Amino acid sequence: MIIPWKDLDRETLDNLIESFVLREGTDYGEQERSLTQKVDDVRRQLNSGEVVLVWSELHESVNIMPRGHFRE
Repeated sequence: MIIPWKDLDRETLDNLIESFVLREGTDYGEQERSLTQKVDDVRRQLNSGEVVLVWSELHESVNIMPRGHFRE
């Protein structure tokens, strides 16, 4: 289920995005980027619709996924 991220409290959304970018195995290429830069990148992708915030009932977790990888 896609979560309407614009309805979330700003602090809640920030925490979800930070948790996502801090996950082990998240790759941002050869150049290291700051946490702020990574969070800004994800927020930009949410704004543009490139990625969506998704709730998994099976795993009882929230994830950020490319829109094309999510099937409603």
